[in-house]
Amino acid sequence: MQLLKMTSVLLVAGLAASPTVARAQSPPAPAAPATGASAAAPDDEAATALKENHRHHHHGGVTRFISMSLDTLGADEAKRPQIEKLKADLQTQLAPARDAEKELLETIATGVAAGSVDKAKVDAAIAKVAAASEAAHAASLETLNSLHAILSPTERQALVDKVQAHWEVWREVNHDAKPGGNEKGGRLATFASHFGLTPDQVGKMSSALQTAMAGASTQFDPKAAEAHVKAFATAFAADSFDAKTVTANANGHIAGQGATRMAVFYETVTPLLTPDQRTKLAEHLREHSGHESAPA
Repeated sequence: MQLLKMTSVLLVAGLAASPTVARAQSPPAPAAPATGASAAAPDDEAATALKENHRHHHHGGVTRFISMSLDTLGADEAKRPQIEKLKADLQTQLAPARDAEKELLETIATGVAAGSVDKAKVDAAIAKVAAASEAAHAASLETLNSLHAILSPTERQALVDKVQAHWEVWREVNHDAKPGGNEKGGRLATFASHFGLTPDQVGKMSSALQTAMAGASTQFDPKAAEAHVKAFATAFAADSFDAKTVTANANGHIAGQGATRMAVFYETVTPLLTPDQRTKLAEHLREHSGHESAPA
């Protein structure tokens, strides 16, 4: 629970844990150097919090990455009221996808608490997240055009750098990570630490996840999604921009893949948890379902 509460704080605070996390979170203004364990601890927490965010929240795809990037965009302060207004507009346009994701997380939480996740209900909820995420692109066209119009070339480049950094983190934790891997900072290791798993539980989950995840990524084409991110970046950084020229289908593709991988993880580990661990996990998922539920 504490990890989730840190997430929104750390995203806004812009703590730099790596070049990628720094670009996603931090404004370009220079920060005082920090050294030693005191610097490493918050940096590690920031990186973990951002990864947890991208493991659980997939609605909106690239449109959501844009909205997140506005939090720490080092734009001219005179423009801040306009930027905040456009960010609120984006949040409104993302609301149907966010609500669909909340329904998905609640469905998984209910299954976890019961000891068995209903795959049919979860798959139907995932389809809603993907469809609503595609629709978010069409809803946000004018907002994105207005955002481009008020930003300077330097500010536009800073924004696309952050969007690409969010994509890199999202891809790392939702596609590139080894299924069932127990590397530090990975999903299973983080999960094990947070929920007090025994070594025997971790071993069984690792084996089960490798099997279960084998088919979870077969329909995801990261090259197509990455091409979409790059196309947006190139178009938005240019002097002229029309959001209609940026295709929408990658939003649903990204949202659907991330939601599927998340669901398969929880469907697989739930039978291997104790009743107390399931109760704690269900509460954790419900807390995530309420995260980002309203414009910042």
